[in-house]
Amino acid sequence: MRRVLGISGTPRKNGNSECLLNAALEPFAEAGWEIRRMLLSERQISPCTGCETCVKRKSCCLHDDMDAIYEAYEWCGAVVISAPAYYRNVPAQLKALMDRTFAAKHQPLKGKLGGAIAVGRSASGGGQTNVLEAIHNFYLSSGMLCVPGELNGVTVSADGPGDVLRRPDKLEQARVLGRNILRYSPFVSSDY
Repeated sequence: MRRVLGISGTPRKNGNSECLLNAALEPFAEAGWEIRRMLLSERQISPCTGCETCVKRKSCCLHDDMDAIYEAYEWCGAVVISAPAYYRNVPAQLKALMDRTFAAKHQPLKGKLGGAIAVGRSASGGGQTNVLEAIHNFYLSSGMLCVPGELNGVTVSADGPGDVLRRPDKLEQARVLGRNILRYSPFVSSDY
């Protein structure tokens, strides 16, 4: 059975990032994949302390909701991350997840597929490009393969919670990203 991990990197529950993530996961549900959603609005992930215990022990000394993320990394065959732009970068909650992934020394994401979605307040200068770059760099650092949406990742301009639900074109772009990951999935290991 195929498995996808969806990570909503926003601290805001039911925000635009989460709505777009749900749209991106729809094609997986239609294709019969197992889906896990990790909503960082519901998780507590402490920032990396830089202690380097993981270098010696091959695991993180901090134990919080990141333990469930480590397990989900092993479980999945693909990852979709959706995040808003906070001060032209990813939110602190998502950055903590990215930094703490360093402790997974055996590279559980290596060779897996990843897609990215970014939401910002304005069409120009909202920080979406920086967010996509941060997510794609995370994927590449983890040994993953970045899958494009229509062009690169999905970028959306939206302000208030749920604004994106009035943008069927942007919801469809998120679905295109999901379909593209499905299209590439036969080319990666079927162990997931």
